[in-house]
Amino acid sequence: MDTILLSPQGNLLNYSYTEIVINMVAAFVIGVLLSVTYRATHKGLSYSQSFSQTVVFVTLVVAIVMMVIGGSLARAFALVGALSIIRFRTVLKDTKDMAFIFGALALGMAAGTSNYFLAAAGTIVVMLVAYILYKTNFGAVYKSEFILRFRFMRSGESTDYLEAINTACKRSDLLHMEPSGDNTSVSLTYDVALKDDITADHLTDRMGQLENVEEIVLIASKNDVDY
Repeated sequence: MDTILLSPQGNLLNYSYTEIVINMVAAFVIGVLLSVTYRATHKGLSYSQSFSQTVVFVTLVVAIVMMVIGGSLARAFALVGALSIIRFRTVLKDTKDMAFIFGALALGMAAGTSNYFLAAAGTIVVMLVAYILYKTNFGAVYKSEFILRFRFMRSGESTDYLEAINTACKRSDLLHMEPSGDNTSVSLTYDVALKDDITADHLTDRMGQLENVEEIVLIASKNDVDY
C-alpha cells in the first residue's frame, strides 16, 4: 500500500514515495538520453559540455517542479511569481540548442506528472528526429559547396586547371587572384559546387595530377559548417 505524503503544513500531496523516486529516475534517464543525442548530432565548433549537462539538470528539475505543483493552481502561480525575478543572460550559440531545452522541459513535465508512456514515446521520437535530421543534413542549401584554393605556375597551360574544375564542378566562381612577387605563379581562390557524382577527394586528386598546380586546399563552405 502506497504511503500518502503530507507537506509540513499538512496539505495533501499527490505523489507517493514510490512515484517520486520513479519520476525522478525517469527524468534523469530521459535527460541523459537527450544529452547523448545532443552530443552525437551536434555539428560545428560550438559544442559545450556545460550545455550538455544542463539538459540533464533541466529535465530533472522540471520533473521535481511538476511534482511540487501537483494539481494546485495556487502553487503554479506562486512558482511563476518566484521564477519571474530570475534573469537568464546566457546567449545560445546554436538555435538547435533551444530545441533541446524545450524538449527537456516537455519531457521533464511528462515524467514529473507520471505520464511514463508519453515521456518514453516523446524521448524516442525526439532522438529519432534529431538523428534523421543529422544524417540527412536536412535544410542544407549547399551540400557540395567548397572554397578551392591553389597556386598555379605560369609555366603551364592555364586551360589545364580550368578543365579540371569544369569537369568536376557544376558551378565555379573566381573569388580572388594574387600574383607572386616574382610573377612566376599566381594564387587562385574559387567558390565551387561539385557535381552530384563527384566527391571532394576526386577533385583534389584531379588537381594534384596537374604539374603546374601546387598547394591545393579545399575548404568547406560556411553554409556547411556551424561555428
